[in-house]
Amino acid sequence: MDLDLRKLRYFVAVAERLHFGRAAEELHIAQPALSRQIRALEQDLGTPLLIRDSHGVALTDAGRQLLTDAGPLLASADAVRRRVTVAARGSQRLMVGFRTGITATAAVREFAIRHPDVIVDVQRIESDDQAAMLLDGRIDVGYVRLPIDETGLHVTPLYTEPRVAVLPAGHRLAGKEQITETDLAGEPVLWHPDTSTQPTRRPHPNAGYLVRGVDETLEHVAAGRGISFLARSTAVFYSHPEVSYVPVTDLAPDQVCLAVAASRTSPLVDDFLTAAHATSDITAECGNYEMWQLGGETASKRVD
Repeated sequence: MDLDLRKLRYFVAVAERLHFGRAAEELHIAQPALSRQIRALEQDLGTPLLIRDSHGVALTDAGRQLLTDAGPLLASADAVRRRVTVAARGSQRLMVGFRTGITATAAVREFAIRHPDVIVDVQRIESDDQAAMLLDGRIDVGYVRLPIDETGLHVTPLYTEPRVAVLPAGHRLAGKEQITETDLAGEPVLWHPDTSTQPTRRPHPNAGYLVRGVDETLEHVAAGRGISFLARSTAVFYSHPEVSYVPVTDLAPDQVCLAVAASRTSPLVDDFLTAAHATSDITAECGNYEMWQLGGETASKRVD
């Protein structure tokens, strides 16, 4: 039995919302038609996926398993579609994703020496996008920062860089030349919900706010809702009048990695990875800055 990807997409829409009406509206189909497609998928698989009763919709154990497996499968199908479309145009193109503070310029130049006819596009990615964009083919190669869900990906370390604490401008430690993690004991942190991914020796309490990207993090920190940590190179690219960056001497460094979809096989991608590793020292040097506060004004200087 071949799994129908259209039915699978319909199932994911219902499973994520646990509501047939909202899923049907999102999919732009009639609710009865959606219900028929879900029943047909359950018949194909020989097991109920959803429990429907007066209390609403819930997932069965089989439904929860299918929802877990469906993401990578649908992303892979999307990636295939994109690669076929690119091939049909007859042009060679590589899309490289990068996190803020990471520059891909040196690798792009090195790659162009061997492949002057290949168009290399670059696109900034956020922490919650980096795995998804690799899996569904929106980017071919990613300069990513940990943590990242490595399921379905091939991730290799590239270099590390120091982190800085992101503090409200009025914080008791703002303006210090440097601090230690002990100085920050008990501070609520704006971070990934999994506190074990924090770059600290002991997890700090989570501030309880879901943030997407550096801009939102800075706004929450400025509002006094918690502190955060950024790679030093990221801090160089962002300033905020109500935020102070302070080096933390004993904080775990930020790990920059290269990532590709494990299913992705391409000589062009392999050659770009080679170029990226060959120029990693240059890439790391581009982010080799130190941030400090002076008279309430943010400045930056090169570390020799």
